[in-house]
Amino acid sequence: MAKNHRSDRSPTDTASRPAPGTVLDRLAHGPDRASRITHTEHLPPREARHALWPDRIRTEVLAAVRQAGVEHPWAHQARAAEHALDGESVVVATGTASGKSLAYLVPALSRILDGSEAPNGRGATALYLAPTKALAADQCRSVKKLSQPLGTAVRAAVYDGDTPVEEREWIRQYANYVLTNPDMLHLGILPSHPRWSSFLRALRYVIIDECHTYRGVFGSHVAQVLRRLRRLCARYGSSPVFLLASATAAEPAVAASRLTGLPVVEVADDASPRGELVFALWEPPLTELHGEKGAPVRRTATTETADLLTDLAVQGVRSVAFVRSRRGAELIALIAQERLAEVDRSLARRVAAYRGGYLPEERRALEHALHSGELLGLAATTALELGVDVSGLDAVLIAGYPGTRASLWQQAGRAGRSGQGALAVLVARDDPLDTFLVHHPEALFDQPVESTVLDPDNPYVLAPHLCAAAAELPLTEDDLPLFGPSTEELLPQLEAAKLLRRRTKAWHWTRRERAADLADIRGEGGRPVQVVEAGTGRLLGTVDANSAHTTVHEGAVHLHQGRTYVVRELNLEDSVALVEEANPPYSTVARDTTAISVLETDVEVPWGEGRLCYGSVEVTNQVVSFLRRKLITGEVLGETKLDLPPRTLRTRAVWWTVTEDQLDAARIPPEILGGALHAAEHASIGMLPLFATCDRWDIGGVSIPLHPDTLLPTVFVYDGHPGGAGFAERAFHTAHAWLTATRQAIASCECEAGCPSCIQSPKCGNGNEPLHKRGAVRLLTELLRGARATEG
Repeated sequence: MAKNHRSDRSPTDTASRPAPGTVLDRLAHGPDRASRITHTEHLPPREARHALWPDRIRTEVLAAVRQAGVEHPWAHQARAAEHALDGESVVVATGTASGKSLAYLVPALSRILDGSEAPNGRGATALYLAPTKALAADQCRSVKKLSQPLGTAVRAAVYDGDTPVEEREWIRQYANYVLTNPDMLHLGILPSHPRWSSFLRALRYVIIDECHTYRGVFGSHVAQVLRRLRRLCARYGSSPVFLLASATAAEPAVAASRLTGLPVVEVADDASPRGELVFALWEPPLTELHGEKGAPVRRTATTETADLLTDLAVQGVRSVAFVRSRRGAELIALIAQERLAEVDRSLARRVAAYRGGYLPEERRALEHALHSGELLGLAATTALELGVDVSGLDAVLIAGYPGTRASLWQQAGRAGRSGQGALAVLVARDDPLDTFLVHHPEALFDQPVESTVLDPDNPYVLAPHLCAAAAELPLTEDDLPLFGPSTEELLPQLEAAKLLRRRTKAWHWTRRERAADLADIRGEGGRPVQVVEAGTGRLLGTVDANSAHTTVHEGAVHLHQGRTYVVRELNLEDSVALVEEANPPYSTVARDTTAISVLETDVEVPWGEGRLCYGSVEVTNQVVSFLRRKLITGEVLGETKLDLPPRTLRTRAVWWTVTEDQLDAARIPPEILGGALHAAEHASIGMLPLFATCDRWDIGGVSIPLHPDTLLPTVFVYDGHPGGAGFAERAFHTAHAWLTATRQAIASCECEAGCPSCIQSPKCGNGNEPLHKRGAVRLLTELLRGARATEG
């Protein structure tokens, strides 16, 4: 909750905290430490600009807001509230801690109070959607605190998978501010809409928090869930206004309109104050160790971040370390705890891990400990990135570029939320993109944040939602424009598959099973795999179905709450992985094989003699073995074969080809062709997140010296989701800039023959064989020369 005129801290507490520059100086103190900082960006403080709330806001709400410490709103809050009261859907796209929650809460609470005087008893309602359970729980606390002076007029409640069954009926009948997530809306509320009829009939506002996270396949699914919601609201006679909150993003109104299917007004001029932010780029040093093919190995971002988190905890600096993977969060917390125990055993208990897959009670306990200050440091996945109020933090560590500039600033903004100065440190991983960024700070600090990429017309997304909509209410001709232009083409296919049946003028769901179960909105590929302790039967957590083959295969090392387990059995039929606690001196990495075929070429443009293409492909992937690697050095100890079924994916891809003449011009003989293509593929995948709103784990690649469909040397980069996610299409449209940056990243790396900072990939199923660094540079140079000649 934004406190525009009052800090959560007392003046003495704030004054006792060292300035962010001082904290950074202390981190940089010691042998070789200062040289690891490649750039420091200083963002000066910013003064606030205030305004007046619209005069239509209820006086009781304004009094409650003043009691919470907000005398006057910032200008963007007042402007957003004005649009909401005018019945215009609006997106507030301003920085972290800029009071976006107050911008939508004030008009929503005011409307609820207006409705409380209605004769029907239920009055006006509002629905709040958050991408994570943690954020919904945090916002519920804030709403209840703000609305306490309003008495029983505002009845806020969280309705999600953790809500006890006995509370759910009360929420359906009496709550007027319901907080949930897209998953529960999709699977629980919309299919049961008759039980929610009074709530939907009175629905005036739909609040979509952190809407920039709804991108790719997940965003496309949520867009269709919202269209189903709008359709049911119309059935019950309501037409809610959508209020969206986003981190700073490019074209937020365009993205919000694509998400909701409605015109949306944009409020992006941030009028909130900001304390000083010191942002450091930090590159871990090279070690004396050598990895694959003798490549030099940098100290890992995980180990480096754990050291920095330890140092910050010793200084008493409250910090969060963000890390991409669940395993990484566990490792950072474990290493920091061990090192803190050597200094002071009591400090070790004040650092913990926070990630998805924990049981609900574990997550709530950690959130409370962070709020109370019991925890000094937390190693967290992005589950804690989104809007959860962690006021009082002084520093943020970011272990590896999070994939987008929007996410980077969102994570950095978790510190300094009470208005004090803050420190953010991006610790580079040993990969092409991170290495490029820490040596090209202008790519982070002088570039706008990305546009949100989603495609609601993806047939793999739309088809199951048409089935779900038909199960909720039979689909009519009048409904078709709501779901997009692909609807008319898909309906006959769904009829042919005997999923829908047309009777008179409407399409009906024909099956006994729940139609909503057809749509996997998180794109996780099916039922999560339960991780169960074999000896006790205790449920430790879950793993996404898509990642189960690579993370909880038989023999895999699995971390949970600082403990190490080895997977004894993976039962795919029952979606269960049985594990036993162990302490192996190694980690495990899965190896796989991938084949790709072209189904249809949508667009093909000449790049000199080469070709750049975009279209549909089919990818067949199979995990075939896993490697055991020493924990510290990464040295391969051995390989074990696995017997897992292949998986097939129909998706979208961008690909490019080169001719024999181009290979001759690039001085690439047949013996190095495979390595040059493979190296260019790895580096281009690593660099694509700089040009498309994706993570390198959202995309895949294949390179083949002679592909049977193109009959030429070909490099493919594809979306890792059925039907595509928009990333490959974005790559196609920015291909010249993307591949130019890829070539620069490889050429500027100081290594001799290739390393993780340029052409080696942590996700390579072939163990980074073969690779040829110089060949990749020459190949890309020739390809881009052809592109310039064609475009010029």
